[in-house]
This record gives sequence, C-alpha cells and structure tokens, in this order.
Amino acid sequence: MRDASLRKSTLRKATLTVLLLFGTALLSGHAFAQQTGEPEGPPPPQQAAPPKAVMPDADKIVLLIRSTLLTLNDALQTGNFTVLRDVGAPGFRAANSAAKLSQAFANLAQRGIDLSAVAVIAPKLAEAPVIDAKTNMLRIKGTFPGNPLGIEFELLFQPVAGRWRLFGLSVQPTSPAAAVPPAEPSASTPKAQEPEKKTAPDSKK
Repeated sequence: MRDASLRKSTLRKATLTVLLLFGTALLSGHAFAQQTGEPEGPPPPQQAAPPKAVMPDADKIVLLIRSTLLTLNDALQTGNFTVLRDVGAPGFRAANSAAKLSQAFANLAQRGIDLSAVAVIAPKLAEAPVIDAKTNMLRIKGTFPGNPLGIEFELLFQPVAGRWRLFGLSVQPTSPAAAVPPAEPSASTPKAQEPEKKTAPDSKK
C-alpha cells in the first residue's frame, strides 16, 4: 500500500511539473509574440517630405537651357562626355556612363551638329516650364531657330542641394519650315460670282 501511495504521489508531482513547464512555454511564447509584433520603445520618426521646388525666373530658365546645351556641344566637338555626365543629378550619373552618353548622341556627332549658336540666340519655348508636383522635377521644352538647321530640345532637371541638376536630355535637329506659296482656289470651291454689270437705257431712243 505504501508503495502504491508513493507511486501515485510521484505521478502527481511529475504531471504537475509537466503542466507547469507547458504553461511556462505558452507564456514565453505569448510574450515573444507581443515583442515581435509590438517592439518596445517609440516608433522611428518618419522622414519629412522634401520641400516643394520653386519655379526659376525667366533668366534662370534661359541660363539652364544654354549651359546644358553648350556642355553637350563641348562633348560633341571633343568626343568627351565626362563633363556632361558629371553635371547631372545622381540618378543621371548612375544611369549613364560617358560611353553610354557618347552612344546616345552619336548621330549628332556624326552629322557635325554645332550647338554653339545657342549662346547668342534666344530659345523659343514650346510651352511654359512646369514642375511636376510628385517628382519635383522641372521640365523645359522648346526650340532654337536656325538655318539650315534648328534645334528642338527637351530638358529635365532635378533639385539637388538647392541647385537644378540635369536629369534628362533630348536634342533633335529640325529643318525650318519651307515657305508655302499661296494656295490657288481649289477646283471644288467655286469662285465668288462677280455682280452683273447693268447698262443704263439709251435716253436718245
């Protein structure tokens, strides 16, 4: 009998010990889940949105156009596109090596395009410069008239540390529109009829 009671007492203790360990494991797991889902301490501060860029004045717009196209012209004349790449925004430099820029503008170099006239000719904007509200980037689009070739350009600038840096560049030579002679009346459009001339009756008759 004493052995039986001892075995029962030992079994109850073992069962209680297992339940306590199991319960401790659950509590530990629950605490771990809370710590994982809700880390202690204040949340990290959110990064402030960059300030909105301010539209440059008209003189600054012309300066951006001229300086960019003249830098491109130096690259076309020398074959060295390193400076053009270096004046760009970080994203422009990351996406374009000097060799890649040379490839992109190889057609202009092969045709012997000279952009030096942009230093003295006033650009004609195709539309008002605009700053994209989402990207903060400034887009300028227009032309430089010329004979025999003009230049059509589209430029994209990104504000970096308070300065407008080149982010995108497109330049195409264009031919001036040929003078169109006045169109003759179409055969399908009848001319306006002239009023009939009426003669006064002869009073001598």
